Amino acid sequence: MMRSERLISRTAFINSLAVFSVIAALLFLLPMPASAQSLNDLRASGKVGEAFDGFARARDGSVQSVVSDVNAKRSAIYVQRAREQGISPAQVGEVYASQIITKSPAGTWILMKSGTWKQK
Repeated sequence: MMRSERLISRTAFINSLAVFSVIAALLFLLPMPASAQSLNDLRASGKVGEAFDGFARARDGSVQSVVSDVNAKRSAIYVQRAREQGISPAQVGEVYASQIITKSPAGTWILMKSGTWKQK
């Protein structure tokens, strides 16, 4: 292969790689699919409820992965706040629970300490 042909092939490869990178980046900017509903949408549908301990609960098994992601983020916050305040993460969760429940829309299902569900 001649030097000029290798240069053209290398240039074509680099251009193709650049185009692929741009397309891949744009895919990350597209909206999430309908199955990845927001937590508020899931609460409104009754598929997710909030609990006395500051964690969300899946009321429908199809949304368990969403709830697990939300709870992992909440747990990290509770642990951090607990260290800062010198209290347990469970205590922090209970404080956050009251705020979450207060701010949640009417109709949200709430899991009480007794283990019963009630609708806000």
